[in-house]
Amino acid sequence: MPSTTTGQLASLLGARLIGGAAIEIRGMESVDLAGPGQLTFIRQAKFAHDWKTGRATAALVAASIPLDRVLADVSTSDPGPGRAVLVVPDVDLAMITVLKAFMPTHAPAAAGVHPKAYVAPSARVHPTASIGPGCAIGPEASVAEGSVLVANVCLGHGASVGASCVLHPGVTIYDRCVVGDRCILHACVSIGADGFGYHPSPDGRGLLKIPHVGNAQLEHDVEIGANSCVDRAKLGTTLVGAGTKIDNLVQIGHNCRVGRCCILCGQSGLAGSVTLGDGVVLGGRVAVSDGVTIGSGAKIGGMSGVLGDVPPGAVYMGIPATPATEWRRTYAALRRMGKGRTDVKGE
Repeated sequence: MPSTTTGQLASLLGARLIGGAAIEIRGMESVDLAGPGQLTFIRQAKFAHDWKTGRATAALVAASIPLDRVLADVSTSDPGPGRAVLVVPDVDLAMITVLKAFMPTHAPAAAGVHPKAYVAPSARVHPTASIGPGCAIGPEASVAEGSVLVANVCLGHGASVGASCVLHPGVTIYDRCVVGDRCILHACVSIGADGFGYHPSPDGRGLLKIPHVGNAQLEHDVEIGANSCVDRAKLGTTLVGAGTKIDNLVQIGHNCRVGRCCILCGQSGLAGSVTLGDGVVLGGRVAVSDGVTIGSGAKIGGMSGVLGDVPPGAVYMGIPATPATEWRRTYAALRRMGKGRTDVKGE
């Protein structure tokens, strides 16, 4: 983070500044680790004490927090010697603005095809796209304007990448799969590998592979974390809706339909033909059984196992996943039962 001042930050954020405007800020850190010259953030009143006793120079403070919790002297609007408070309506939004403004910048990728990349004669690469070393662009594949394939990216036959995308090293887009505009695919993402489908052979001695002749498609503004996979459909299309964000190590099975602006946290997995409505949130390590539908706006707690349909807007958790209030009551009852038994001893 380059050096700035509290006054410049207040102007950038439209924040109410309490304290000096010329105080230098050289970095940002959490309230328990921040030191002199660093900006921190306080979104909940319970962390205000850490700010008062800590060494951070300045803090983004939610407007909902009483000022007496963060100021050394409310009567004089004093945040303490050499310190400043920037009051904002939404700390998280303010942090996004600060982090974007001060993210380290690098020279933009040069347009054109690197000498160590391969582009099939029938492929179409826009002149403003950047194709890095080790990339392979297959026959009839296409890369639209402004997209960057960093290195060792593979596009299969007829695959397409939209405009202003970034595909990090090791990404593979299989044959006939589609990536929309402004997508970000992190290292080693796989789009369009075969779905996992087998049938016992007639002689009972092996498994027959079920062909998957469909494709996979990402709509616009999708971001997918490292080592995640979206499998191609058996028939038709495996679809990830616009604006959806997927964490690292996530599996999306064949013929799934993921809605718009969903959030899938790390190590979650969808079996085949799962449908997620718009705005669904899956916590880490959530497993969804094949054919299940999760309604728009539903939230599934981490490490849950979803075996049946979930209504729109519901909050479910547990194994098997049930409404969160029901699961909490069941868990509390089990704890009471365990504490009440005198004939069971732990090892």
